[in-house]
Amino acid sequence: MQLFLLPIFLFVALSTAVPALFPPDHAFRVKENVSAPHGWTRIARAPSTFRIRLRIAIFQQDFPGLEKLLYELSDPEHPRYGAHMSKDEVEKFVSPHSTSLALVDGWLASFDIQASDLVRSPAKDWVSVTLPIRITEQMLGAEYYLWQHSSGDVLVRTTSYSLPQHLHDHIELIQPTTMFTRSKDTLAPALYHDEDELSIQPATQLTAPGVDPSCGTRITLSCITQLYSAFGYKPKAMKKNAIGITGFLDQSANLRDLTAFYHDQLPAAVNSSFKLVLVIDGINNQSLSAAGEEANLDTQFGFGISYPTPGTFWSTGGRPPFSPDGHTPVGEYTNEPYLDWLDYILRSEHIPQTISTSYADDEQTVPFTYASRICKRFAELGCRGVSLLFSSGDGGVGDGNPDPETQQCRTNDDNHTRRYVFRVSCPYVTSVGGTMSIPEVSANFSGGGFSDYFPRPKYQDKAVSGYLNQLQGKPYDGLYNRCGIPDVSAQARKFQIFWQGTHISIGGTSASTPAFAGLVALLNDARLAADRPPLGFLNPLLYKRGGRGLTDIVVGNNPGCGTSGFNATLGWDPVTGLGTPNFWELLKVST
Repeated sequence: MQLFLLPIFLFVALSTAVPALFPPDHAFRVKENVSAPHGWTRIARAPSTFRIRLRIAIFQQDFPGLEKLLYELSDPEHPRYGAHMSKDEVEKFVSPHSTSLALVDGWLASFDIQASDLVRSPAKDWVSVTLPIRITEQMLGAEYYLWQHSSGDVLVRTTSYSLPQHLHDHIELIQPTTMFTRSKDTLAPALYHDEDELSIQPATQLTAPGVDPSCGTRITLSCITQLYSAFGYKPKAMKKNAIGITGFLDQSANLRDLTAFYHDQLPAAVNSSFKLVLVIDGINNQSLSAAGEEANLDTQFGFGISYPTPGTFWSTGGRPPFSPDGHTPVGEYTNEPYLDWLDYILRSEHIPQTISTSYADDEQTVPFTYASRICKRFAELGCRGVSLLFSSGDGGVGDGNPDPETQQCRTNDDNHTRRYVFRVSCPYVTSVGGTMSIPEVSANFSGGGFSDYFPRPKYQDKAVSGYLNQLQGKPYDGLYNRCGIPDVSAQARKFQIFWQGTHISIGGTSASTPAFAGLVALLNDARLAADRPPLGFLNPLLYKRGGRGLTDIVVGNNPGCGTSGFNATLGWDPVTGLGTPNFWELLKVST
């Protein structure tokens, strides 16, 4: 492990300028050192004048206290259930100690970085500043390079950075440094235009009682309400309730396509729309040719199922072309757009009670320190009464590449052959897997398994232990004390949407997640209409009720990386979780 040292004369100058902030043991020590993930090649030193936006995470005062409250507020048997917190109340737990703030500010000032150059989170636990590579390398004792992925994507990153010894207990992490993510939507790669039949059997042989036979081969809004017993529910709390959909990677949700979709499937909603919020250079290109498949799918089904609940679509800045000339605007290759969205949403006083996200990163490309810190921000939202739903991914237990010959199946340290996605592996969110057919079986691409990063939360102990007890051979013993994925599931094939003026069929857990989220928004509507608080973090309720309100899926598996993956079985399993929703039963469980 190489230890980078700043020049001695710089240390002398800094010590003279701010002696109180640099005690005798101020020598640099490595903060983080990683191996570049598979597929990335170092191509050249980053230009010294190129500017990047550094994000500095400062240790929070009392996250354990906030986590304890999250579980109390989410436990239906606890006296505090549903007593969600305000923005200010949450920030008191996550704000840093004043000593940490002073030390970090002093360190930045020693590089002539002024307070006016900084952007702070409301709780002051994150601070960001845009700097040239030259200064960044001096601050972090690092060397930044241009790295190119086999796909052609380019990032500016380092594989190691250091901090003065006295700051290690005050700064949790700094990015972009060691994170080589390639955020992607979770549309199943082989299912973008989902016209093939795969293993779906004729609907006349499989149709469940009370479900239109056509739902066996094409999923519409009506099919979702029939399959999941939501037919006939009429929302009442439109002034209190809302649902949100996140959008990234330059995806635009097209209003003309939405109108065509409503004409086709929900005529009562033809004159309705949604609130569009642009976050950090988000886009709103309403030309049909610019319509995004992911954005259209998410908004058409998420807002359609929950109609007339007010909907918000957040478009967060995407990825501009890379030009390493030192003058290119700071873009996605130097920061993480999902963090931009979190910064925005946590500043908001009023947040939609249900939020659906269909984007993910390979867990192994995200440094644990960063994954852990982002996960804590999800806990903040849960404490504020927000239900967060994430798609579990479409690679089964692999990386989502439809070509087995080119799948990247091993972790960076070559430990094992299962791959999972972050942010769905965070225990403070609800992960949604995929099913297909009628009666339902697991979709063979449904992402699932066990996190490499996060331990199994207590609310999963009984359900996940029940699954593990059924296994024979136990070839992956080291993984089973980890957080299980997914929590629930829903249909993920043959969704009928409009895209670029054309009717298409599409699939993936990108479809199951907004569908499930739409139903959660209706559950929140029922609670708010009865003057009860929203559901907030869902998982403790779902697991404590032992799967009541969910239909267990017991057929199918999720192969990948040359393995058969896991099997859907009685009870929770790492393919379909606890099962698919039964709305009216969930309504009884949740109210």
